[in-house]
Amino acid sequence: MTNVTDDEWTARTDPFRGELLAHCYRMLGSFHDAEDLLQDTMVRAWLARERFDDERASLRTWLYRIASNVCLTALSSRSRRPLPSGLGQPPDDPEGPFRPAFEVAWLEPFPDAALDAMGADPSAIVGGRGSLRIALVAAMQLLPPRQRAALILREVVGLSAAEIAAILDASIGAVNSALQRARATLAATVPCEDGFEAATRAIDSELIDRYVEAFERADVASLTRLVAADVLMEMPPLLNCIVGPEDYGIFMRRFYRLRGTDIRTVRVRANGEPAFCAYVGAGDGSYHVHTLQVLTCRAGRVIRNTVFQDPVVFETFGLPRQIGG
Repeated sequence: MTNVTDDEWTARTDPFRGELLAHCYRMLGSFHDAEDLLQDTMVRAWLARERFDDERASLRTWLYRIASNVCLTALSSRSRRPLPSGLGQPPDDPEGPFRPAFEVAWLEPFPDAALDAMGADPSAIVGGRGSLRIALVAAMQLLPPRQRAALILREVVGLSAAEIAAILDASIGAVNSALQRARATLAATVPCEDGFEAATRAIDSELIDRYVEAFERADVASLTRLVAADVLMEMPPLLNCIVGPEDYGIFMRRFYRLRGTDIRTVRVRANGEPAFCAYVGAGDGSYHVHTLQVLTCRAGRVIRNTVFQDPVVFETFGLPRQIGG
């Protein structure tokens, strides 16, 4: 594309920034890495703009080719980003010792507000088939990078096997084989309702209200009634996993015993799912940040609570370290 001005190029490429950011996040499992790789993608696209031929590919597909290869290059020198469940951790004693693993590069949550800031429609990018859900992104980190890219480009972006083959410099047969292996791994890793085939589920706002209100009241009995029989709580950078309502309740009683019952929350959205930041009272009218908790719901119950404690996560979501006081 020749004789295009900076403003014209920006006007044509900016509408894709939000979905490309989400694509880089799905590939890397890190919001901060995704931001960096998006910038790299846009710079490379600008430098190569004269080689873009809209008769051979759409601008969207061409940008995805650049972004995918930028991500694959980055993944060649970076470790995958799991959650504790992805490391095969067995359920823990809810009264057992905490097991930190600070050396692990953990999966990071994705702030839906980042898409708003880009002028993108979060519901169109994180909705649809729910492809930013915590469980699904975590499962995709278990795939080899090229399988991961092929799966995302097919199931999320909606490209054909021929288009993916051109992006990955592979044969159509190799792409179909990679897709088959990736789907088999995904099916064995996450429940069917967390896979790509799941229809988007409307968020049960009443359930979330009841859960957050019970959390602020330190009402453990209500909390355990609101979680599913197979509920999972995991807490990176801790390796601890809590499974089932009984252990969930024991762990929550331990939390209130250690942190007190003076709790406040701030609602946010992460990975297209409801989330909240928990603040604990300091005794002087102020509340200090404790965790960001992302809730996954199914059939009127909370089935997963992914609890993040990394200070970088609070900064990513624009959450203050202290409220009140």
